[in-house]
Amino acid sequence: MLGGLDEELLDFRRDLHRNPEPSWQEVRTTRVVLDRLAAAGISAERLDQTGAVVDLGAGDPELRVGLRADLDALPLTERTGLEFASRRRGVAHACGHDVHTTALVGAALALAEHEDELRRQGIAVRLVFQPAEESMPGGARVVLDHGLVDDLDVIFALHCDPRRDVGEIGLRTGPITAAGDQVTVRLTGHGGHTSRPFLTEDLIFALGKVVTDLPGALSRRMDPRAGALLVWGGVHAGGVPNVIPESGEVTGTLRMLDASAWHGIGPLLTELVEAVVAPYGVQAELRHVPGVPPVVNTGWGIEALESAAVHLLGAQAARPTEQSLGGEDFAWLLMNREGALGRLGTRTPGGPTYDLHRGDLVIDERAVGIGARMYAAMPFTAAAARSSVAR
Repeated sequence: MLGGLDEELLDFRRDLHRNPEPSWQEVRTTRVVLDRLAAAGISAERLDQTGAVVDLGAGDPELRVGLRADLDALPLTERTGLEFASRRRGVAHACGHDVHTTALVGAALALAEHEDELRRQGIAVRLVFQPAEESMPGGARVVLDHGLVDDLDVIFALHCDPRRDVGEIGLRTGPITAAGDQVTVRLTGHGGHTSRPFLTEDLIFALGKVVTDLPGALSRRMDPRAGALLVWGGVHAGGVPNVIPESGEVTGTLRMLDASAWHGIGPLLTELVEAVVAPYGVQAELRHVPGVPPVVNTGWGIEALESAAVHLLGAQAARPTEQSLGGEDFAWLLMNREGALGRLGTRTPGGPTYDLHRGDLVIDERAVGIGARMYAAMPFTAAAARSSVAR
């Protein structure tokens, strides 16, 4: 369905990779997407400052299908040594969003060429280029605020998986990601001399207890089947060897496999933080930012994804996958709606295994064309899957 677009899509992806932009700053990324679509005669609408949406297909459809990709990069330094590595210091596409965006652009170009077929089958397709997936609670909320999923029957997304070989699509019915929140605990005290901690509040010691004791306390107060995991990503306090600082903070993420436990976690977090620091006389401020619920794939959505994978790549391509503790704000778009998130294999068979959110992530670029073909096939396989469900 892509015709001779493969080489052009690789160039497009490499351009995005060289010029990454963090959450809410995807101005250039949005512009190059809009420019390429306009060059093909495809009308697209910009969302606020960043992001875009395209509608193709039937004007009075029997089925409305959504396809979503994310635009933003991460605030970290690339270490790949690739010829097309990031030109922006401290910003890199280390989660594969450049692949997602390029794949959806390719799908838009292909579907525009087959718009008559979409109309004949009564299918309308909405392609959403979403900003700020890497922020909390995520740019998906902007998509919701614009009402872009309100009239959709089903919606799909793909996410790069560097632990899965290129040519494989990871599938799972039910929850495939976890809930993810941001947690920051800030402590304050009077500060003082390190020779006399008993005359003040030993803030560093108290902060250390938060680091070690809060995750342990959570593990004993929550049902382990909730799959809660609190991991710290930053500790900031002091800077002089003989001075107890007046303030410090620790920040990290809280992830959970179970949505019901996630909804009720706030009061327990507050209680435990206060209990952990109480013996040390410091004041504690908890900042708990709920991020995203789990992505929950539906049967209809998975059937459509599996059908696309088998049709395009062969029966061996559709592979079961496990639930991840990673978070994805696509969950907001899928809430109370049919659809699915699939894992797009990006590892070169026999090659090294990378991980997301690392500066050395290298993706087998064959995944770009595969992702584009998967996105382009989903509206048609969704229509067939709906007929199958109806029977």
